Amino acid sequence: MSSRGAASEVYVALGDSISIDVYAGGPGRGGASLLARNRDDDFPDWRGHDLATMRPELGFGLLATDGGTTASVLDVQLPRLESSAAVPRVVTLTVGGNDVLGAYGDTRHALEIVGVVRARVGRALERLRALVAPDDPIVVGTVYDPSDGTGEAWRVGLPPWPDVVDVLAELNAMLRAVADEHDAVVADIHGRFVGHGLRAGNPGQPDARPGDRRLWYCHIIEPNAWGAHAVRNAFWAALQEHGETRAT
Repeated sequence: MSSRGAASEVYVALGDSISIDVYAGGPGRGGASLLARNRDDDFPDWRGHDLATMRPELGFGLLATDGGTTASVLDVQLPRLESSAAVPRVVTLTVGGNDVLGAYGDTRHALEIVGVVRARVGRALERLRALVAPDDPIVVGTVYDPSDGTGEAWRVGLPPWPDVVDVLAELNAMLRAVADEHDAVVADIHGRFVGHGLRAGNPGQPDARPGDRRLWYCHIIEPNAWGAHAVRNAFWAALQEHGETRAT
């Protein structure tokens, strides 16, 4: 598990590609990395609004993975954290979207998977609570919708699935409920991304840094550099709610 410096206390990012660097343009550019340390050249207005400034004693462990699911959080990422010497003081978790995508087009199965995700996220939060002090924040992110509520997946070359918007609503309602049950705070990633998918352009485009900063996706379901900034913004707002940061 990587960290800044030799600090044993860390900010840990768990989950899926919503949190990683790859699609945002490389190391240090993903949403979790920006929360850990802002890139002042890309986001000068956010200079000093990061954990490197507010909590300089914290290292950073990016355990989230491309394609991460609730199973990989429970079976791979959490064991890595639990077996390390790191002491998590801030945790973010983005998960659930890939679980549901595994049932793409099958609404009944997808809703069954939402129930499975609820149980698994609950177990993950229980294990995290055994590692994280009661007053330290655990942040659970909601899952965005590249269709911007239209459900028009065909416009980006995917098979039609008009129920996808309702399935995502069920998933996000569940994530909010299970976070509340375990004293975690919610980062409203879904809400922040509304209007920055199909309504802004083509979320299937491959550029990590498109010229139009209103478009926050690439490769259909991944946050590009501007989307990663929005993910960081959602995390930051959740930490503000917890009282962890000063207002921007």
